[in-house]
Amino acid sequence: MSSNAEQMPEWPTAEHVPAEELARLQGVRPVASVDDLARPDMFESDDELDDFLSDLYASRRAGAA
Repeated sequence: MSSNAEQMPEWPTAEHVPAEELARLQGVRPVASVDDLARPDMFESDDELDDFLSDLYASRRAGAA
């Protein structure tokens, strides 16, 4: 490991850290709108989306078996 590696932020040492504290430490902000989650250009084509959904559904069915 490099001696000039960036130091990780200091985290609380207690086993349980409240979610609010973790969010504050990580700079996480609440989602204000579901539109913030939209990624209209995530898939380049309908075929790519179909392939993704097929794989997703197959993996879910495999986990249920």
